[in-house]
Parts: sequence; C-alpha cells; structure tokens
Amino acid sequence: MADVLIYDSLRTPRGRGKAGKGGLSHLHPQELFAQTINTIAERTRLDRSLVEDVAVGCVTQVKEQGACIARNAILAAEWPDDVTGYTVNRFCGSGLEAINGIAAKIGAGFIDAGIGGGVESMSRVPMGADGAMIDGLNEKMRKRLFMVPQGISADLIATREGFTRDDVDAFALHSQQKAARAIEERRFDRGMFQVKNDDGSPGLARDEHPRADTTRESLAGLAAAFVQMGAMPMGPNGETVDALALKRYPDTKAIEHVHTAGNSSGIVDGAAAVLLGSEAWGKRAGIKPRARIRAIATAGAEPVIMLTAPAPASKRALDKAGMQVSDIDLWEINEAFAVVPLQTIRALGIDPARVNVNGGAIALGHPLGATGAILLGTALDELERTGKATALITLCIGGGMGIATIIERI
Repeated sequence: MADVLIYDSLRTPRGRGKAGKGGLSHLHPQELFAQTINTIAERTRLDRSLVEDVAVGCVTQVKEQGACIARNAILAAEWPDDVTGYTVNRFCGSGLEAINGIAAKIGAGFIDAGIGGGVESMSRVPMGADGAMIDGLNEKMRKRLFMVPQGISADLIATREGFTRDDVDAFALHSQQKAARAIEERRFDRGMFQVKNDDGSPGLARDEHPRADTTRESLAGLAAAFVQMGAMPMGPNGETVDALALKRYPDTKAIEHVHTAGNSSGIVDGAAAVLLGSEAWGKRAGIKPRARIRAIATAGAEPVIMLTAPAPASKRALDKAGMQVSDIDLWEINEAFAVVPLQTIRALGIDPARVNVNGGAIALGHPLGATGAILLGTALDELERTGKATALITLCIGGGMGIATIIERI
C-alpha cells in the first residue's frame, strides 16, 4: 500500500447535548459538518474539487441525521457537485471508521484524497431516536444472546476485574483535571474552530462539558447510574437486565454498579473532519502533510460484556505496524466509561502517563459519531506540541467491537 498522509484535522467545540440549552443545539447537524469541512478547506487553502470522497460517521441516522448526512452536508457546504459522500455507522467507532475507510481507499490507489470524520447532534437526535437497541430488536437472536445496555456492561467489567467505585472516580477526577489544564494552556486551540450561527454571527468557541471544579467528594456524592436499569425485568421469563448479563457470566454472583454520570462520558454535540491524501496529491494541492497512518484495525469481543475490544484491536494494529505497546508515545482511549481505559491499560500493560494526557470524554463529552475523528485530531496536535512521534487511537464499540488507528508525526 502507498503511504496515507494526514494533511489536517479540525473539530467544532463540544456543546452540551440538551435541546435548546447547548451552544450547538440550534444548528442542524448537516450545518455542523458543513462548517467543519469549509473551515478546514479555508485554512489549508484547499481546492475543494480535489477531494474525491467524504465519509461521515454518525450513529443515530434518523430525522435530521438521516438521508445520508454526508452527502447533504457536502451540499450544505456548497462544495462542487462531483464531490461524493457516504455515511457509516460502527456505533462509537464511526468517526474513526470513516477515517480508516478513506485511508484504505487512498492506500489501495482507488482515490487520491478524501475526508473522513463524523458528526452527532445528541441534543436534536437523542440516543435511541431510531427506536432500536444494539441488537436491532431481533427477538430470535435475543433467545440465544441478550445484549444489555452499555452501562450494565461497564459495571460488569468493573465487577469482574475488581475496579472499585474509588478507582473509577479517581480516573474521572484525573480526566477533569487534565482537561482543565489543557484548556488553560490552550492545547486544543489549533484543532478547534469557533462555530458560526446560522446568521453568520460568532457562535460557540469552547467546549461546554468540562467541570474544572469537580472534586473527589462531588464525584462520591453521585448515585450509581445503572442500578434501576439493572433491576428492570426485560427477559422472556421476567429476568432483570442484571440477571440476563450474569447468565453469560455465572461465576459472578452480582454486578457492583460503580458508574455514575460523573465517571461516564458526557452527552454533547460536535463534528470533526480529517483531510487525507497520497503524497503525490499533497504536492499537487500544495499542502504539507502533518502525519501518516501506520496501521488500522478492528477486533471483536464477547458481546454482552461488550466494551473490552479496544485491547485486542490495539494489539492487532500494533502487530500490523510491527510495533510494541512501548513504541506508542501517546494513547487516546475513549472514555465511554472510566472502566474502559482502565481495563485497556491493564490488559496491554500501558504506562498510564501516556493515556489521554489532555483528558477524555468523561470531561469533554462523547458526540458518538464524531468522537473517533476528534480523538485522532487531539492526538495529532499533542504529538506536534510535544515533539513526540507516535499515537494510537482506540474506542470501544457497541456489540462487542473495538477499533484502532496508529499515526506517526511527520
């Protein structure tokens, strides 16, 4: 395969994902992504006609996010008619999957350049708005395999691996502290732009979700979020959700519910885009590359516990790149729940000091379809800021999947 180069990366701020209350909630999600690709084109002085395809990750593809949001966002951005777009859904890995899909096309020589990214307006199209759970409401499959909500899976991992409420709260506090430091030191400035309102006036310029005043005491005072959900009868014989999860793990007597709103990812709106191309394309376009993609990978894991696949996906990407865990300078492990990076760190033997050095989704929020693209951009900016060389980006994914991408700074 030919080298696949990253020419630029850009994201919106992450706005609170509450209808009418968040700083991005008044903007159509097509417009969020349209502004993102227009801004990345402006700052790279990109001839838009040189982009052949655009892939957009989006999880809840209904209503305003339906009807191929990728193509409609291109039209909303007033790009040339011959620039095509497609939308992908790999749950929380969708934004990174979109990047990887474009990268694969470039590496194979099928296209010279494209954009991969994602968008999710969780204030306007809430989780569950498509009316389906992770299993797609397949009653036949449920008789054999009942996939539980992800919060239950997170608590099941914590129970089985011995991560306590103190452990996950400590991780969450550290995420908030790291994000606060990154914001104070303006580490996100290069990779983030101020969104405009529909009338062209200045809109949201900062991430809205971080809580710099978070303390260990305030986290400890939050109620466990998934106790009531775990007690709900959902099985064919009236089994509770917890009981359905434990059917797969009969050696575990009960689930300890340790995750709260404070140590789980925040609900936010956001969009991100990454411009990719071949080396020859960059020379024609007059744009200097910032990084190259070293490897991409996915991996599956047991679908009830669901959230443990970042480790095998990362290991597969490392193997493809001929690298070891110690070769990675920076890790971005999506903080869907605090236990996910904790479990991945333990499984792979990662130095925690290299993980999510600017905080993660607990502090900053998780706009489902966009997060993978945001994390890649965050890693790229931090590599350049610190002069480090390599980063691995990985996310857990519904249904028991993981995705990983390794980048190397140029």
